[in-house]
Amino acid sequence: MSPARPSDYRPPRWLRNAHVQSVLAGSPLRRRRAHAALAALGARTREVIVDGGGGVRLLGLHTALPGVEPAGMALLLHGWEGSADSAYVCLAAAGFLASGYDVFRLNFRDHGGTHHLNPEIFHSARIDEVVHAAADVAARMPRPRLVMAGHSLGGNFALRVALRAPAAGLPLDAVAAVCPVLDPARTMDSMERGLPLYMLHFERSWRRSLARKRALFPERMGFDDAVLRLRMRQLTEWLVLHHTDFGSLDAYFDRYSIAGDRLAGLRVPASILTSEDDPVIPVDGFHELALPPRACLEVARWGGHCGFIEGPGLDGYAERWVVSRLTAGE
Repeated sequence: MSPARPSDYRPPRWLRNAHVQSVLAGSPLRRRRAHAALAALGARTREVIVDGGGGVRLLGLHTALPGVEPAGMALLLHGWEGSADSAYVCLAAAGFLASGYDVFRLNFRDHGGTHHLNPEIFHSARIDEVVHAAADVAARMPRPRLVMAGHSLGGNFALRVALRAPAAGLPLDAVAAVCPVLDPARTMDSMERGLPLYMLHFERSWRRSLARKRALFPERMGFDDAVLRLRMRQLTEWLVLHHTDFGSLDAYFDRYSIAGDRLAGLRVPASILTSEDDPVIPVDGFHELALPPRACLEVARWGGHCGFIEGPGLDGYAERWVVSRLTAGE
């Protein structure tokens, strides 16, 4: 298996609790810090509907600095029930802008208030539309370099896009992933055994999202409030059986797993950052990865799930790491 290298991330002692790190990662305070960083740069943002193929429409935010000739384009992917406006996405965007890159922050289907754009629901195996959307961005906004980064489920998507990039004709130069979901089945088990805080957060957010989808497309959804009250595993299975062709929960999880040797065929240079104390995604799976020579795995002692907060200013090591890894090959 591929050896991991230790991370340089060293938080102060008061920030070495995994749950503090994980909660702070997406906190309103950090979101305000991220928006302030973008505003301080004088960045301009516009909404862009991109083509996901087969009639699928996805909404992205293109952010650039006026009067700057960009050195490249950074395409950023958020985590499950996050959005293009999530704190970690915006902080990474600010870092790329300061490094001379344009940024395209893509919302997955049914995220970032985009439920109305497509009648069918989001699920994590919808990789083809993300590859197609990335290719659309590359074609419509060509830049000297194209790089991609994602956090959590966004990291899983980013690595799967990189796997498919050569065959899709996507000119992807490098990819980075922070705490990516590797094995969805193990992640579900970990959340069910762990602190209830995370499961309750995702259940609440997902139920709100599904209720909004039902209100927009009542004739297609076919679930009542009793279904929405199901726990995560049961709700996921119900939706897999009624809204996909996978046939079982295990088959669905297998479809978007990147565990074991599934990343061994990566031809795009890849960097992966995770933490030993991630309360959502077990670190053991990272030590079992078979990675190609052009991929690098970095494991931090602390950091929680997509946290890596460095101090009271709520700046993040992970966002600086993403920028440095993806702009180092220029």
